[in-house]
Amino acid sequence: MNVVTRGIRNAFRNQIRTFSIVVILGLSVGLALAMLVARQAVTDKISSVKSSVGNTVSVSPAGARGFEGGGTALTTAQIAKLATLANVTSVDSTLSDRLTTSNSNLASAVDAGSLGQRFAQNNGTSFSGGEFQGQRPSGATSGTSDSETPVMRTFTPPVTVVGTTSPTKLSSSVGGGSFTLKSGKTFSATSTENVAVIGSSLATKNNLKVGSTFTAYNTSITVIGTFDAGNSFSNNQVLMPLATVQKLSDQAGAVTSATIHVNSIDNVATVTTAATSSLGSAADVTNDSAAAESSVAPLENIQTISLYSLIGAVTAGAVIILLTMIMIVRERRREIGVIKAIGASNIKVMLQFASEAVTFTILGAVIGIIFGLVAGNPITKLLVNNSTSAATTATTMGGPGGFGGRGGGRALRSLGSNFSTISASVGWDIILYGLGVAIIIAIIGSGLASFFIAKIRPAEVMRAE
Repeated sequence: MNVVTRGIRNAFRNQIRTFSIVVILGLSVGLALAMLVARQAVTDKISSVKSSVGNTVSVSPAGARGFEGGGTALTTAQIAKLATLANVTSVDSTLSDRLTTSNSNLASAVDAGSLGQRFAQNNGTSFSGGEFQGQRPSGATSGTSDSETPVMRTFTPPVTVVGTTSPTKLSSSVGGGSFTLKSGKTFSATSTENVAVIGSSLATKNNLKVGSTFTAYNTSITVIGTFDAGNSFSNNQVLMPLATVQKLSDQAGAVTSATIHVNSIDNVATVTTAATSSLGSAADVTNDSAAAESSVAPLENIQTISLYSLIGAVTAGAVIILLTMIMIVRERRREIGVIKAIGASNIKVMLQFASEAVTFTILGAVIGIIFGLVAGNPITKLLVNNSTSAATTATTMGGPGGFGGRGGGRALRSLGSNFSTISASVGWDIILYGLGVAIIIAIIGSGLASFFIAKIRPAEVMRAE
């Protein structure tokens, strides 16, 4: 009888022991597969997150923050240098401005409310302390002096126009949010046409739709699309080509903010340093990489846990089969001695027992693969869900966003929901890995047993018997 065939048949000589060993090995292989599946799914997710979230660098004129600060606008020439930096995939530029009743016929869709009135007062556009702080109220006669009793003027929030090279990337154009094109189309990054995509609230307030026109900078602008940003502030804004706004507002080559897109979170710090060096004191350069990396940290912990669990499961399986084969060899010392006495070499005897070990592990691998198929995704979900709370806490530390590229905080806060979308799948490669793990366990487990087999001397066994 072939030694391999004999080894396979010997695996079933004690059915109770065989069943117990196969079940235990199956759980070991299954856990190893489940950990491998979890690690693979988490690794893919980390790679995806690092290439899409928290991988931006925000650039703004030094001292500027929307219309709340000062500073001098950057130039397109300065921004063009940023696009040549290593690891930079693209750069989005914006120029934010306000439309007033003197240069536009648009009516704001945002009600000032108590906050708006207070901001207006603090900004000097209303009366305060008995002194006229802003424009003369409508209806006042030309003879009204500044010392007369003031009348509170109603404040209406302005309409913001944003010239941008990336209308669909809302975080770098209208202060964060999610861009959904409701109708029409958008313009290209290099467009110079007098066209605009307007927020849904602003469109409704002014009865505008695709094909309608409105006045901005005393120029007729055609509406080519409407968008929904998911918030009232952004839906009260007008998106126009950057070159068009630069021309119509007499700000040739001006840029009030830029968003640098980096190929990975891992390179954000390097790009930030390079951008700061390139622009010097003319710009404030910031990034959200720290918050993004802290958000990814829980997933990296899962990677580590799954790796250690994988090693532990393989080691446990190897130890189980090792002890089993040592016990079997000790039980069959006389049989081994007889086989050697009739001419079998050490290699053939070792091969017989190795075949027996492989039979145990392959049967265990079948059970393990089934276990891995069933439990892989639930185990991955369990590990991820336990880390989601920490990730969500980290992402909520992001800023609230703002004009021109300050929407990183919103993107970071979406990481928690991104984590919950992690889905593990078991493909043929995982199944092959499972079989590979079984073979490794068999080889490791039968290795020491082979050493004991080689030490058995037929004469000594016969004499002892």
